[in-house]
Amino acid sequence: MNIHEQLVALNLLKEKIASGGGQEKINKQHSAKKLTARERITLLFDSGSFNETVVFAGDENVDNLKAPGEGVVVGSGKIEGRIVFVYSQDFTVIGGSLGRIHAAKICRIMDDAIKVGAPIVGLNDSGGARIQEGVDALNGFGEIFYRNTKASGIIPQISAIMGPCAGGAVYSPAITDFIFMVRDTSQMFITGPQVIKAVTGEEVSMEVLGGAMTHNQTSGVAHFLADNEEECIKSIRRLIAFLPQNNSDNLSCKESIDPNVSKDELLKIIPENPHYPYNVKKIILAIVDSGDFFEIQANYAMNAVIGFARIKGKSVGIVANQPEYLAGCLDINASDKIARFVRFCDSFNIPLITLVDVPGFLPGTSQEYGGIIRHGAKMLYAYSEATVPKITVVLRKAYGGAYIAMCSRSLGADMIFAWPTAEIAVMGPEGAVNIIYKKEISQADEPEETRTRLTEEYREKFANPYVASAHGYIDDVIDPRDTRDRIINSLEILRNKKESLPNKKHGNIPL
Repeated sequence: MNIHEQLVALNLLKEKIASGGGQEKINKQHSAKKLTARERITLLFDSGSFNETVVFAGDENVDNLKAPGEGVVVGSGKIEGRIVFVYSQDFTVIGGSLGRIHAAKICRIMDDAIKVGAPIVGLNDSGGARIQEGVDALNGFGEIFYRNTKASGIIPQISAIMGPCAGGAVYSPAITDFIFMVRDTSQMFITGPQVIKAVTGEEVSMEVLGGAMTHNQTSGVAHFLADNEEECIKSIRRLIAFLPQNNSDNLSCKESIDPNVSKDELLKIIPENPHYPYNVKKIILAIVDSGDFFEIQANYAMNAVIGFARIKGKSVGIVANQPEYLAGCLDINASDKIARFVRFCDSFNIPLITLVDVPGFLPGTSQEYGGIIRHGAKMLYAYSEATVPKITVVLRKAYGGAYIAMCSRSLGADMIFAWPTAEIAVMGPEGAVNIIYKKEISQADEPEETRTRLTEEYREKFANPYVASAHGYIDDVIDPRDTRDRIINSLEILRNKKESLPNKKHGNIPL
């Protein structure tokens, strides 16, 4: 064949690979409300920027391809002009199942992402391991897990579950930094409903067992919930815009836009009665650029709020207690949620802003038996280990060990501010009075009236920010309206902060 004939043959072959499992299977994918592997990639990247690699891996008989592309598309493209790598499993080709070459393609693109220093996105849609390939398929999973672990803390790793993800395959997303799931079409589980029924007799549907809501609300395995694949991919693009390319990259700076609400609104959010709840997200939206807050794990451990925002154009990580849910107490799930987020931000040099309104750790036998001591210790460890700029604002309650855990001065906070509404103490005024003045109250003619009076006296004398400030634990008591300006100023002061940890292989976080 001459060159022109060879080019025609090349184009035909590429078209065949691009068609995946053929039109019939593509139609079936669409009827299941799912996009194809290549359609997902097209939505993910800036128009025309995707470059596919390892295109012809697989069957050497190109005239009779049994598995075009080996069931996975890999390559790189640009998101808002920044390089991002991707692998997208193709369910139309033997169910997107993982075999030796399929795994090798994923490993190759992960290696490239690490070398280049760019994020990687995995679009998972697979029936699992190719049973017919036996141990080769299992080894493929292991090779991927190993690379996920090596890449952790070097480049951002994002997983999207766009269909089934079962058995050993779930552990790759679990090692990555963030997991997206789609309502009704995503499932993750180690053992499926049939196996569970055979072993335990329990009957459960795939959706209840491992659906998007299950992992966003109950297990906490997933971080984001989308109603459809288009929304999911749009959210991935939004997340990447907040992140650096790698752990050595500087955070990009966007135009600084003032919050959407006036500063005076901050004076109206916290109720005068310290027992009344409020929505801490209103405070967040009032201090971040353009009121743009990208919340993470919004449906899980809702007594804690975490997410990304920008302040003066630069990305920051926000951690806050949520008084609207469980009074903002810290519990097992909230501790895990916060600790992992703090460690991610520290890995990628994203400053941390912590907003405190916490009455304590949640009491109860279920918490103690579930290991609240161990889980709460993860927060202490994560904040203590973090070397990024750490700015804490005490909004209202900050009691006991929970006060320490929410990035107090003793855990290395660089700047700590308090609103005049702050109450910082070993315990709440009511509990403290019941202990300190137990005898006086019991002997009083009007015990309840005496308790109320002593509680107010204790709150005024001891549970206020000025005592902590006098001891050097608070840098300043500020007008709530000045919160954003003081955070901006602190970030500028801490911009070149350098802090090194003791030389060691790694610590032993209480997992």
